[in-house]
Amino acid sequence: MTNDVVQPGRLFGVGLGPGDPELVTVKAARLIGSADVVAYHAARHGRSNARAIAAGFLHDGQIEEPLIYPVTTENTDHPGGYQGAIDEFYAESAARLAAHLDAGRDVVVLAEGDPFFYGSYMHMHKRLADRYETTVVPGVTSVSAASAVLGRPLMERDEVLTVLPGTLSTDELATRLAGTDSAAVMKLGRTFEGVREALDRAGRIDDAWYVERATTDRERSAPLREVDPESVPYFSLALLPSPAAAAFAGAPAPAVETDHSTEFVSTKRLAAMRAEKTATAPMISLEGANAAVLAGGEHVAGAGSVTVVGLGPGSRDWLTPEAQAALAAADDLIGYGPYVDRVPPNPRQRRHSSDNRVEAERAAFALDLAKRGRRVAVVSSGDPGVFAMAAAVLEVAEDDQWKDVPIRVVPGLTAAQAVASRAGAPLGHDFCILSLSDRLKPWSAIETRLEAAATADLVIALYNPASKSRTEQLVRALELLRRHRAGRTPVVVGRDVGGPSESVRVTTLAGLDPATVDMRCLLIIGSSQTRAVTRGDGTTAVYTPRHYPG
Repeated sequence: MTNDVVQPGRLFGVGLGPGDPELVTVKAARLIGSADVVAYHAARHGRSNARAIAAGFLHDGQIEEPLIYPVTTENTDHPGGYQGAIDEFYAESAARLAAHLDAGRDVVVLAEGDPFFYGSYMHMHKRLADRYETTVVPGVTSVSAASAVLGRPLMERDEVLTVLPGTLSTDELATRLAGTDSAAVMKLGRTFEGVREALDRAGRIDDAWYVERATTDRERSAPLREVDPESVPYFSLALLPSPAAAAFAGAPAPAVETDHSTEFVSTKRLAAMRAEKTATAPMISLEGANAAVLAGGEHVAGAGSVTVVGLGPGSRDWLTPEAQAALAAADDLIGYGPYVDRVPPNPRQRRHSSDNRVEAERAAFALDLAKRGRRVAVVSSGDPGVFAMAAAVLEVAEDDQWKDVPIRVVPGLTAAQAVASRAGAPLGHDFCILSLSDRLKPWSAIETRLEAAATADLVIALYNPASKSRTEQLVRALELLRRHRAGRTPVVVGRDVGGPSESVRVTTLAGLDPATVDMRCLLIIGSSQTRAVTRGDGTTAVYTPRHYPG
């Protein structure tokens, strides 16, 4: 029996142009649509301009690899400083892409503008192009887009165009600008004031134009001397168009309309960009991989770690950028099966699903993987520190064998916040959170705490109110609460909030039927001050005032 040799995948650096999806080339669109893996860079907020441009060309079932920068311009505690953190990030990102390429999957790396024109793609190219078949697809640059937006040529005949980064010193910029015909100065943002001073010193300020986010629905342009430095983003540039074209008597300024809200002159808005599709790829399971990993003792380069990640209550829209980055960087995903299934599949990663009643075993497995050098993400619904896996991991990690394993907790939107937001603001004043599950604590403790919270007139968020095997606890809890609260007290019942079967209803303490509550519900019991009011549109809003009677 012979093993088939896997043919390595191909790497594509694909330029997307300056922002308008209609400026994506036919070849780029074809490659994006046919790729097994689509990778893109993003800042720590998690949003990617490149992915937004390419959204209309993606389809369900593709693997996405968000490459999220650990830092942008801020300080870092990395031992190698800013450059050390960035170099490590590029190396780790290249290793993630190499894992797909080695498995025979074609990888497209999206690049705004042109991949080799101040593009992030080139850092992947330098690390991978010598090992894999590589194709670079050029794209329309922001300089060409800005020239088109202004309706002013860049150069003609024997004129010289100089492209400069705004990060150069003011003196060097002024010298170079004084010695060229046309120029584009990139990377403005916080460098804008130095660039403007350099243009002034070079005697070119009156010829300079400012263009921001050219060809997008947020495009704006103006004479550079009129621009407020506080309003300048990174995705903007300064342009000195062709002197010969500017001197031509018949060269009018482009038609413009005034955007009074920003006091900028902007060109006509283009058609709205295509709506970004949310890919819902089919989930996969790697059951049985646990034993194989431990038996093989597999080790990945670099120190292992455990990151406990909050997925939020359901919707992908509520996943934080920090959580997205942690999931993307992981080698292994561990958690209760339905929670693991909420993370889009990535064949580069191993997925280890387990039952909901084996928290300690799950934590130990995660720590052991990390000790062997793997980056492990332990996933929890909501916030991992609220009745979830963060405490379980930290408790198990007290064992000396795992004392040196790094552990990080990434917060998530918890169910109480999600349900409260749907109802209004029932948590607007002091509140507490209690779980009615007596699996890990005795009912007597729950009863004592409920009594104290009810006596203190706190709003109470009740987690785990009932299940198939626990129906009596909620009945007893309501009996206790009704002894302390009026029957008209507002109660919010949220079920599967953020999920496909979401429902939120407002009732009263007297009217709540325990038979209508299950494990997927969360209850918010109001205080004596909580109000339920009918709004003009007929909906009910529940809120607890910020003040409390003296």
